[in-house]
Amino acid sequence: MTGAEFDVVVVGSGFGASIAAWRLVTQGRRVLVLERGKRYVPGEFPRDTRDVRSIFWDPDHPEDSPGLYDVRFHSGIGTAVASGVGGGSLIYANNLVRPDASVFKDWPAPFRPEVLDTLFDRIEAVLTPSPVPDLYRLPKRFAFRGAANTLGRPVFDTRQAVSWMNPANPGQGHCVLCGECEFGCNHGAKNTMDFTYLREALAKGGKLWTSCLVSHIEPGPSVGFGRPEYYGVRYRDLATGRDACVTARRVVLGAGTLGTAEILLRSRDVFGTLPKLSPRLGHGFSGNGDFLATLQNSSLVLDPWYGPDVTSVIKFEDEPQLFTMAAPGFNQASMAFLAALGQGREHHANWFSNLAWQHLAQALRAAFETGLVTKPLPLAMPGAGPADRMTCLFALGRDNANGRLLLKDERLDIEWNYAQENHGLIDAMRRAMEQIGAVYGGTVEPLATWDLFGKTLSVHPLGGCRMGSDAQEGVVDASGQVFGYPGLHLSDASVIPGSIGFHPVLTISAVALKFADDLVKMAV
Repeated sequence: MTGAEFDVVVVGSGFGASIAAWRLVTQGRRVLVLERGKRYVPGEFPRDTRDVRSIFWDPDHPEDSPGLYDVRFHSGIGTAVASGVGGGSLIYANNLVRPDASVFKDWPAPFRPEVLDTLFDRIEAVLTPSPVPDLYRLPKRFAFRGAANTLGRPVFDTRQAVSWMNPANPGQGHCVLCGECEFGCNHGAKNTMDFTYLREALAKGGKLWTSCLVSHIEPGPSVGFGRPEYYGVRYRDLATGRDACVTARRVVLGAGTLGTAEILLRSRDVFGTLPKLSPRLGHGFSGNGDFLATLQNSSLVLDPWYGPDVTSVIKFEDEPQLFTMAAPGFNQASMAFLAALGQGREHHANWFSNLAWQHLAQALRAAFETGLVTKPLPLAMPGAGPADRMTCLFALGRDNANGRLLLKDERLDIEWNYAQENHGLIDAMRRAMEQIGAVYGGTVEPLATWDLFGKTLSVHPLGGCRMGSDAQEGVVDASGQVFGYPGLHLSDASVIPGSIGFHPVLTISAVALKFADDLVKMAV
């Protein structure tokens, strides 16, 4: 390495990374964005479930299987995240929710409610969220809101970063109510990072290299006060298979909770290039209390595939464990598949009789490969009922954020006795789901991974590189700079200091914007 090729290298292109890249480029910085996945344009998101390599990202063989979904089954919990230009914005359910102020009471002092409200306003000005228009008569929305009213629970329609009628940006389309928000929008209706922050960053001179899988970070020679002259970002070009390095005066890791933690863990524990990282690295992981179930045999016609995935959220505020709940519905084939996965332990006894948790991912991949989810509903387990009378129930809560990310045999793992440590929260969520099921006149079953293994699947992983007042409390300070390594910054969900219990995207984005504001004030 002979010097800095860029002012800043940003690793990742999801919410935190794209916001950082945009803010830095608009301040005149020379910025390179490295993304491990490919670029998708509307119409290119995978739909052929027999083409497993286009659907799943294989962490062991990403050159052969560089798909959209990175689904992993760790020791303590399962996770599902995205790979592609735009990161998690490609597959999230569009919801921009402002959490209750109580969520932030133990956060670092700079994140006061009035500061967060201003940050929320700035994010919303770009992503332009609005509720589903009332002119769309959605049976699933009426049913869910009706259940909330019957149970006496507060409910609100979510504001979503979606172009309902008129496209918000060039190259976009409008929502066609197909229920495929979390599969990558082939109509271009979502105001994702590649249509907003990242697009603006690239238009103003930022650079983007795709299919670049970062392995570790190494500091260059010191220029005094522990500040390296530059950082080297080591990566593998998945298109060529070659290892390479790019250098910058500053590095921003925005590879998501799992990606950022893995890069730092490898840098410290495998390559030894960042030995002074906080001993809290990997600690404080949260699944945001995610818990998924299916509601079947409703007495109400729900047409779950008509409309966006999520329309409304119910708040459960009088439980010892506070949480929120939505009723996502996907396209018809996916609802059939989820029905098969939500039929209880007795229905799966033969199907999974010889499978351990760590092999479930391969089993699901095999199910996709055989075309299971492309077949009609009769392939679902007995008792699933008609697809138009089915929905999912998805709860998000304040789990104890006591998971630990670490490397085992150089593979990322998560240790956490989730079921035991969070049994009160899970019990409360299941009771609430049963109450909603009773109003619908249907039956509720959790995702099979819970009944079979006592383990949940999180689509909102948080923490592991938390903010703190010093290196004994966290990995980064309240500006996102890594303790012990000036010029190395984080900007994603990994810094969140606890569970949120609401859809977390708006909060993650607000934190990233605050970090970016602080970063542009620092000398390059």
